[in-house]
Amino acid sequence: MARRSAPPPPEDFEENIVDIDVGDEMRASYLEYAYSVIYSRALPDARDGLKPVQRRILYTMNDMGLRPDRGHVKCARVTGEVMGRLHPHGDGAIYDALVRMAQPWSMRLPFVDGHGNFGSPGGDDPPAAMRYTECRMAPAAVAMTASIDEDTVDFRPTYDGRETEPTVLPAAIPNLLVNGATGIAVGMATNMAPHNLVEVVQALRHLIKHPQTDVDGLMRFIPGPDLPTGGKIVGLDGVREAYETGRGTFRMRATAKVDNVTPRRKGIVVTELPYGVGTERVKEAIKKLVVAKKLQGISDIVDLTDGEKGLQLVIEIKNGFVPEALLEQLYKQTPLEESFGINNVALVDGQPRTLGLKEMLEVFLGHRFEVVRRRSQFRRDKKAERLHLVEGLLIALLDIDEVIQLIRSSDDTATAKERLISVFDLSVPQAEYILDLQLRRLTRFSRIELEKEQDELRREIADLDEILTDDARLRAVVSEELADVAKTFGTPRRTVLLESGGQTATATAPLEVADDPCLVYLSSTGLLARTSDLEPAAEGARTNHDVVVSTVRSTARGEVGVLTSTGRLVRLGVLDLPTLPATASHPNLQGGAPAGLFLDLAQGERILALTMLDLDSPGLALGTRNGVVKRVKPELLSRDDWEVIALADGDEVVGGLQLTTGTEELCFITSDAQLLHFGAEAVRPQGRQGGGMAGVKLTAGHRVVFFGALDPADAVVVTVAGAGSALPGTDAGSVKVTPFAEYPGKGRATGGVRCQRFLRGEDTLVFAWAGRAPARASAASGAPVDLPAAEGRRDGSGVPGSQPISACAGPVAG
Repeated sequence: MARRSAPPPPEDFEENIVDIDVGDEMRASYLEYAYSVIYSRALPDARDGLKPVQRRILYTMNDMGLRPDRGHVKCARVTGEVMGRLHPHGDGAIYDALVRMAQPWSMRLPFVDGHGNFGSPGGDDPPAAMRYTECRMAPAAVAMTASIDEDTVDFRPTYDGRETEPTVLPAAIPNLLVNGATGIAVGMATNMAPHNLVEVVQALRHLIKHPQTDVDGLMRFIPGPDLPTGGKIVGLDGVREAYETGRGTFRMRATAKVDNVTPRRKGIVVTELPYGVGTERVKEAIKKLVVAKKLQGISDIVDLTDGEKGLQLVIEIKNGFVPEALLEQLYKQTPLEESFGINNVALVDGQPRTLGLKEMLEVFLGHRFEVVRRRSQFRRDKKAERLHLVEGLLIALLDIDEVIQLIRSSDDTATAKERLISVFDLSVPQAEYILDLQLRRLTRFSRIELEKEQDELRREIADLDEILTDDARLRAVVSEELADVAKTFGTPRRTVLLESGGQTATATAPLEVADDPCLVYLSSTGLLARTSDLEPAAEGARTNHDVVVSTVRSTARGEVGVLTSTGRLVRLGVLDLPTLPATASHPNLQGGAPAGLFLDLAQGERILALTMLDLDSPGLALGTRNGVVKRVKPELLSRDDWEVIALADGDEVVGGLQLTTGTEELCFITSDAQLLHFGAEAVRPQGRQGGGMAGVKLTAGHRVVFFGALDPADAVVVTVAGAGSALPGTDAGSVKVTPFAEYPGKGRATGGVRCQRFLRGEDTLVFAWAGRAPARASAASGAPVDLPAAEGRRDGSGVPGSQPISACAGPVAG
């Protein structure tokens, strides 16, 4: 294909080719581009802490009248107005800046009040398009633009020269420190941490009074950054370095606690994340570590974050692992702990500089001094102009008739103005003002008002003159205005500051739960728990809720048996049980978990006692409703549950106990107030399939109310008599507590001795218990019930009870 040749140049064409150096041209072009990025886009001004696009957004919203008391408008409208008038760099950059100023997790003090989807922390959920979201100025933005129309700042032409825009905002808020900044320019970058407004204002006011204060003095007021997302800052050495030099690094740590996420399982609940970190990023990092088998012990991650509860990321821990140790691993290997590199680069007098803490505060104070000085001069000039007009009007009112006659006799306005100036010695503005005056102002009352206004204007001018001439007064005004800003917009600190040694968990903590000795508890309301406390229980100790009815020794990774009313013995892993804090007193099982979460119980089946699965123990003693007693030989089977007694039809187990010596006293108490006790050696041990033997002789129509095994040395008997016709749990009955020594022993299979005399209306024992003193009783709700003193006679009657008793127990054995 032939190439078409260029047409010959015209005869009068003069070729003008300029030879330039490519290196020089690229250098000049690059410097021009770099200058534009540094000064017009990436770096904030140290005075108002705003980048040009942020400043233009706030200025435009102020011009549009989008105040906090007005309605929201579409963000697309604001973005278009900013782009068309002031910022010709594309709507994407403008809208991104607007969105960030509306995000409370990005700005410590947001300047935009957004309505709609403005994203989520960490960028996991992007904001909606600008046509869907709405905005208006936040109250803090009003403080940033206040008095902008009072010649407080300089203006410059916009990019097209049609309008003007402010070079800086008046900025009553120290925005550079409060909200921080981040940006990447050419050859430099900035990354400033947010701070607490109240702390910054305190430091500014201190610096106004003591200009020679050093960094240590300022850090008494500003101990460290205060991040919008809260969390913790670990290690303050880097913060101090940044405050001195403008550069430093500190570590941000999430706020997390170990809690019971389910009654059977513990977890780590994260409520605050490091600044700029989202939940999706944390979840993804944890999942990768688990899949790569670099992190063990995590069963699931659930994000329960919502608008009401706030951030709540739940990390469920497998049984057998120490949550505190896993949390330390998560801090080391996931974004739950991140570094923040401070690089305080901002524009000062048009030049990029790296600023320390004191320098940033001084630049802001210098700006506020200039703003207040220019504002005071503007207001003083306006009031002086008004005073000049008021004085002229008062002169005219003294000779109002002559003034009217002079104006009526003049041929035109110009003549009237010249005659007023010459006759009454007025200035041109005064004469023009009098000519424009309405006749209704020419009253006696108007004169009084004008005189009052004259005095007020003179006072205000004197006050403004004092601000303009007295540097101490100027500083006092700036300090007072800063105090008002802190009072109006200040919020409590969110970020916790920790020294380098302020670790919340130690790296030496074992990852898995050690197989240490522990006690397993069963409460009267059916709660199960374990504790590592093996100290003897305090005598007479009690809690505000529930009583422990059964206790056995085990290990954290061991197993125990659970005896039920149907004669079943169920194997239960101790590791699954919730752990109570170690205490030497009677444990409070409110932190326990219902037994139904660990055991599959049939309808009507009740848990009676805990046992050890130990072949060397004396075994288990149990008694039934029909008076049968049985000692079960230790026999450990491979199944999860097995029968320990062959029950007759209609019979059930009413009590059972783990024997410790084999010489305990076995005790039956029947519904007709008969008590029988005999030695455990009188009962021949049987295998699990045995049906037991006669324990107590029952009279017709009565049943066994209580069965247990005890040491008679310090035992007591608690009995409650009531009416058999009353609904269970409705009759408090009469209560009696008697020393166990009052009751003589008898042989097995006999009728026993009377343990309580019935009063009128009583015909049965509704509750009975025998065991180690002092006894503790509780109602069906678990609330404690007071018992009378152990002074009752063997066959005496009881005293009225305060409320129905559901359970009773003695001190917990260590």
